[in-house]
Formats: sequence, structure tokens, C-alpha cells
Amino acid sequence: MQGLQNEISIQIPAKELEANIKKLEEVYTALTPYLIALTADERREIPKMSDGNAPFVEKALRYAKSQPDLGPSFLKVSEMDIDFKAVRDLSELLQVANRICSELDDTIKLAGSEAWLAALAYYNTVKLHTKMNIPGAKPVYEDLSKRFEKRRSRPSDNTDDEV
Repeated sequence: MQGLQNEISIQIPAKELEANIKKLEEVYTALTPYLIALTADERREIPKMSDGNAPFVEKALRYAKSQPDLGPSFLKVSEMDIDFKAVRDLSELLQVANRICSELDDTIKLAGSEAWLAALAYYNTVKLHTKMNIPGAKPVYEDLSKRFEKRRSRPSDNTDDEV
């Protein structure tokens, strides 16, 4: 087997990690009054404004401001304006947050992949040592091999003995 590629070797000092977590928590706390948490059903059911709809909303808002008499009497143009500005402002924040999340996710995936491959290499060597009766290998192999045991299927609650 060829040597493992090690493309990543990151050690974030504990103080720096704590400081960055604190900063992210501060950002979250600062934004919390302006954020809404939707349920899964609400997310699925509400009409969504996509990038393609934004120019339409912006144009409709301009018309609603300049010719409010053409709109329905219940429409509050000032609220429409506030909502559209919120979309623009929060979208800027989301772009930065998405970039951070994407790169965090990529870094975690790569570090995890390397750790997993290293663990498998170690496990396979221990497995070989167990087959060769190398002292001390068997208990390590037995412990690590639990990860690869096939899970027994649970007995079905359905029985053929229904009356």
C-alpha cells in the first residue's frame, strides 16, 4: 500500500478557536433580533423569492411607490420596501456566512477523510498482526473490528400468527 497523502495539517490554538467561537456567537446574538426560524412545513409552504424574482419585486416596488393608487388598498408599500431591503441586507450577510460554512465543511471533510484513511491503515495492519499472532494485536483488533460488524436486523413486529 502506498503512503497516505497528507494534504491538510491544521492545529488551531485553543485560545484562537475559543476566540473565534465567541466572535461567531456574538454575531449570532447580534443578529438574533432580526432572524426568524421557520418550521419545516413553513419552509415548504411559503412562496419563495428567488434571484430571478428579485428584479420583478424591485420593479414592482418602484411602481408601487410612484403609483400607489394602482395597487390594492390593503398593500402597505412601506412594509414591502422594508421587507425587500431586509432581503438585500441579509443576503449580503448570508453570502459571507455561506463562504465560511462551505470552507469549514470542505476542511472538515478533508481532515476527516485523512483521519479515516489513517485509521483504516492502522486497523488493517493490526488485522495482519493478529493473523501473524503478534503479541498484543488481538485485543486491539477485536476492539476496532466492532466498527465493521454487521448489525443484526431487528425482529419484525409483524407476526404470521395474527388471528
